[in-house]
Formats: sequence, structure tokens, C-alpha cells
Amino acid sequence: MKKLFLPFFLMLIGVFAFASPLKVAFIYVGPVGDAGWTYAHDLGRQYVKKIFGNQIKVSYIENVPEGSEAIGVLKTLANRGYNLIYTTSFSYMQQTAQVAKQFPNVIFENCSGYLTSHNMGDYFGRIYQSEFLTGLIAGAMTKSEKIGYVAAFPTPEVVRGINAFTLGVRMTKPHATVHVVWVNSWYDPPTEKEAALSLINAGCDVIKSETDSAAPIQAAEQNNVYAIGYNTDMKKFAPKYYLTSATFNWGVFYEKDIKAVMNGTWKSTNFWGGLDTGVVGIAPMTDIVPVQTKKLVNAMKKELEMHTFHVFEGPIYDQKGKLAIQSGKIATDKSLLSMDWFVKGVVGTISK
Repeated sequence: MKKLFLPFFLMLIGVFAFASPLKVAFIYVGPVGDAGWTYAHDLGRQYVKKIFGNQIKVSYIENVPEGSEAIGVLKTLANRGYNLIYTTSFSYMQQTAQVAKQFPNVIFENCSGYLTSHNMGDYFGRIYQSEFLTGLIAGAMTKSEKIGYVAAFPTPEVVRGINAFTLGVRMTKPHATVHVVWVNSWYDPPTEKEAALSLINAGCDVIKSETDSAAPIQAAEQNNVYAIGYNTDMKKFAPKYYLTSATFNWGVFYEKDIKAVMNGTWKSTNFWGGLDTGVVGIAPMTDIVPVQTKKLVNAMKKELEMHTFHVFEGPIYDQKGKLAIQSGKIATDKSLLSMDWFVKGVVGTISK
């Protein structure tokens, strides 16, 4: 009976069983005050801290470098008894996987990666859906038909966002072009500002930011150019020319994930939630945006939520005019996760 009882008991309580309070840690790639990526994750941390109260103990470490330092931080947290550790950047994926093997009784979650194991999951949001919606607005607002895009690194995630944004732009302004400048950093305010200014000087009258600071938005405001943000609602940084932002709401995922860990039902998964999950969204459109454009954005948002419209449904042509996605075909998640080509309308190159 004992040999039968123990496995059955484990099935009831789950593979991982932790004492209360659950110890949860967040590792951030940037400062919590970046107003962008890390700030959005920290809002999620604050949200679950409020929701769960003394049921969980929550800590965070900001500005954690990649490589050996990240490994050291992860090991320290695991050794200190943290049960659930979130590494909030793709740049931590390999390090997270390495440490997860060494601490099989600790749960690890990596944001925007793809490696999983029995005690490691990954999570992300289909922010490209939100990028498409902001593209609709940019296309409606541009007069020069030249839109600037300040981009971080040429990863599939970023390329996918640029493409979705451009598809939105050209739905409302068929001949408009999106000009990309790479800053090769997630968070570098001076370089981000310089990139935005170069685009403005080239004639772009809307600036779209995909980096972690508000610098591109501020540069646009200072030069009387429309601005679209990323990660969070950035209206306060450009009160006169700000239009909206593609946003993350990480608290939605963190709440469900922590509940699963607490009740013993957590399983390693590849979570990639869209607008229908609430993990991604679009910030309130300002009064600058025309009423008819707002109606279009809200209608397309509803279709995306109901899965009656797909951003990457053909026919879609690549930058050189070649048919990349056939009519009636919808790009698979596998192809989206490895996207390394630009759609028609993008001006710029992808460094390989």
C-alpha cells in the first residue's frame, strides 16, 4: 500500500509542493524605472504582490547582466529558497535552462524564450497583434507617408513586430513606408533618441518606438512629430503628440501562473497569449486620433480577439515584392517565431 499511496499522493498535490509563503523572484534586464519593458514586468510584480498578499514573498533584482553574472544570480536565489523564479528577457534563456537542471525542485519561467524542461516554462505575448493596431493609427496620421521605427535588435520578435506594424500602416495608407533604424540595444536612451532624430530629419512624421525607454517618444514631441510608444502607456512623455502604445499586461499571466504553482497544477508550457488573453493590448488612443480611425482600430481589435482576422494571413509580399505567404494561408507559429524577412513597405535591412 505504501508504494501505491505515495505516487497517488503526489498526483493530488502536484509534482511541486511548497510551503507558504511561496517565495517568488523576478530578474530584470534593465532598471525598473525604464518606463518600458522592465517597468511593465514590475507592474506585474506589484500586481501579484497586492493580489496574493502574505501568501507570497516577492523580490526582484534589476540590471542583471547576461552571461555568468546571470547564472550567479539565479543560483543565489535558488539556494536562498526561492520556489519560483522569473527571468524576464530572452537573453537569460540559456542561463535559466542551465540553472534549472541544477535545481530540479525550483520552478523557472523565462520570458520570450523557447527552451522548456520539466521545471522550466516560457511565456510571452503576441505583441505583434498590438503593433498591427498601432500601425493602423500611424498610417492614418502620416502626411509624408514616411514613418520611422526605432528598433532594438534584429531578432524574430522585433522583425515580426515591424512587419505587423507595417501591414497595419499599409491597410490605412497603402503606399506609406516604414523606415527602420537599429540601435542594437534594448535600453540605451541617448542612442534611441539619436535614432529617432535621424528618422525625423529624413522626413518621417510619425515615430514608432520598440525599445525600452521613452527617449524616441520625447524626441518626437520636441520636434512636433507624432509618437507611438511600446510596452506601457507613455502619454506623459509626449502629451501633445502622443497617439498610443502597444502594451503588455504581465500581471494577467503572473497571477494565473502563481495560482497554478500554489495549487500544485503547474506544468511546463510555451505560453504565447494574444489580445484575447489580456496579456497584450493597446493604450487608450488620445484625442489626436480621428474618431473614424478609433472605430477601425476597435473593430480590428475585436476581430483579432475572436480569431476572425489574422495579422499574417496571405497574400503577403516580402520586401522585394515576392509572394511570401499565399492567399488564404495563415503563417504558422513556427514561422512567426523564426521570422527573418521584411514585408513590402519596410525600408531597412536585417543584419545576419
